[in-house]
Amino acid sequence: MDIRSLRYFTETVRLSSFTEAARTLKVTQSTISKMVRQLEDELGEPLLLRDARGFTLTDVGQVVYHRGREILLSMEQLQQEVRETQSLARGSLALGMPPMINLLFTEVLKQYRRVFPRIDLKLFEFTGQEVEQRVATGELAAGMTVLPLEPQEGVRIARVARHRVWAIAAEGSLKTQADTMALRSVAQLPLVLLNNDFALTRLLRRQMARAGLEPRVEAQSGQWDWTVAMARAGMGIALLPEPFVQRINVQGLDCRPVSQPEIWWEIALLWNDRRRSHALNAWLELCRRLLGGDWPEDVEA
Repeated sequence: MDIRSLRYFTETVRLSSFTEAARTLKVTQSTISKMVRQLEDELGEPLLLRDARGFTLTDVGQVVYHRGREILLSMEQLQQEVRETQSLARGSLALGMPPMINLLFTEVLKQYRRVFPRIDLKLFEFTGQEVEQRVATGELAAGMTVLPLEPQEGVRIARVARHRVWAIAAEGSLKTQADTMALRSVAQLPLVLLNNDFALTRLLRRQMARAGLEPRVEAQSGQWDWTVAMARAGMGIALLPEPFVQRINVQGLDCRPVSQPEIWWEIALLWNDRRRSHALNAWLELCRRLLGGDWPEDVEA
């Protein structure tokens, strides 16, 4: 059914006049008559009973008029919602973040809510691996994880942060005057690490395995501040990225960046490129502007 024909018909009935409908719609009266007859031909039923005094609605015409008004109203609402979505006056954005990474995105999230207050921003806390899976399936529009990650079709990434991993121990526990702590020396001491669900722990184990080292893991936890407390108590060495070292009170602690080799905690922003919404594009643009980093060349600034 042609929407324009339906609009011309409903306006004619609403105004009870072909002439008034033509004036309102800014077309000729013959155009109105032609479109109404076209609608009647399409339905195979007369909609109007015409006489010298004007017209009356047939039973079918009554149905088409009332349902037509509903359809046209729905179309107007649809167009309004599309306009609002395009202007970011409405929409939704689902983001996933691992527990340790969310601290790094506080300012970006704050700015996004401030600039786009009517976007329904939904935040979910998952492990990095789960974030990657949910972005790939489209359950999440975007997320954050720790590199490296397995390539997945339709998923794009941008590295937005890179920090060295530090060794943290009770004062006097790191028997070295050097500015750094060699990985081989770290592996020979008792360690208090995050759980294996954390990408940082998998990264540390992978780096030690490459160096032919077997770590002495004394305890593991799901809380990074607990590993620091254990280190402070002399129970072992905690290994954390530099941003977390900057957040703790280092009094009574020895802190050294790990070296030989250096270990880098690299944070990536990932998104489902097959489901790019206006809300997602705004998120990517804000992250690129506030976080910088290494972005694909074909992603617009």
